[in-house]
Amino acid sequence: MIDITPNPVAFTIGSFPVLWYGICYAVGLAAVYLVLVREARRRGQNPELVGNAMVIVAIAALIGGRLYHVIDQWALYQSDPITALLPIARRADGTYGFAGFSGLGVPGGILTGTLAGWYLTRRWKVDFATWADIVAPGLFVMQAIGRIGNFFNQELYGPPTSLPWGIAIDCAHRIAAYPCETFPLATTHFHPLFLYESLSGLVGAAVLLWLARRHVSRLVPGDLLLIFFVWYGTTRFLLEFMRSGNWTFFGIPTAQIVSAGFVIVGLVLLWYRHGPGRPAPAADDPAPAAPADPDGAEATPDRSAGEPGTPAA
Repeated sequence: MIDITPNPVAFTIGSFPVLWYGICYAVGLAAVYLVLVREARRRGQNPELVGNAMVIVAIAALIGGRLYHVIDQWALYQSDPITALLPIARRADGTYGFAGFSGLGVPGGILTGTLAGWYLTRRWKVDFATWADIVAPGLFVMQAIGRIGNFFNQELYGPPTSLPWGIAIDCAHRIAAYPCETFPLATTHFHPLFLYESLSGLVGAAVLLWLARRHVSRLVPGDLLLIFFVWYGTTRFLLEFMRSGNWTFFGIPTAQIVSAGFVIVGLVLLWYRHGPGRPAPAADDPAPAAPADPDGAEATPDRSAGEPGTPAA
C-alpha cells in the first residue's frame, strides 16, 4: 500500500507556488515535442511546424479540457463561478488566493485540440492525416506523463481496494462517497485510476510507434489517430465504472458517453477505410512530402543534405 499523501506544491518562487501538477504537464509537453519532431523528420515533414503548432493546439486543448472539467464538476464551482475561470480559491476570511492550475477533462482537450490541429493543417496547406499520425503517439505520451500530476493533487481515484498499489487519500480530498468517518484514513486505500490511465498511455504510445514502423504497408494515413481514439475511449469507458460523483446524462456518466463516441467513430472509420475499394495503404518507403512553413509556402527538400524534410536555404 502507498500511504504517502503528497504536497501538491513542489517549491515556491517568492510567494508563487510551483505545483507538481504543472511540472508534470511541462515535462509531458517537452516529451511530446521530442516525439513529434522525431516522427515529423522520419515521415519527411517539416519539424519546424511542431513548435509553432504545439503552442496553439496546447492552448486550445487547455480551454477545451478546462471547459469539460468545469461542466463535469460544476458542483465545485457553482457557488463561486469565478474560480471556474481562474486558478484561485476563496479563503476562510473571504479573500482569494492562488489555488493551482489543475482540473482538466481529457475528452474536452482532445476534441478542441484536434479541431485546432485540423485548422492549422488547412492554413499551412499540409496533409491533416499525415500529421494526425505524427501527433497520435504524442497524445499517449502526454497522457502517460501528465496523469502523474493527479497523484500530487490526490484526485482521479476509484473505490477502496486492498491491492498492493492502493493509495491513501487524505480527508480534505475525499469525494462525498468516501468520507473519513466511514473509510478511516489509516486503513483505507483507493484504486489509482490516474496510474491506470498513465500506464495505458505508455503502452499505447509504444504500440503506435511500433505500428508506424513495422506495419506501414497496412496503414492508411490517419489510422494511428483513429486507433488512439479507440484505445483511449475504451480505457476511459472502463475506468468510469470505478468513478463516482461525476457529470451524468440520464444517469449515465457523460465521460462514458463521450468515450463510447470516440470508440464508435474510430472503429467505423477504420472499417470504412480498410474495406474493399478503399484508399490504398501507404507504401513501405514513402517518398518524403514537400514540407511547408507556417506561412503556408511550400519548401523544397534539401536533397544535398541527405535529410528528408529539411527546408532548402
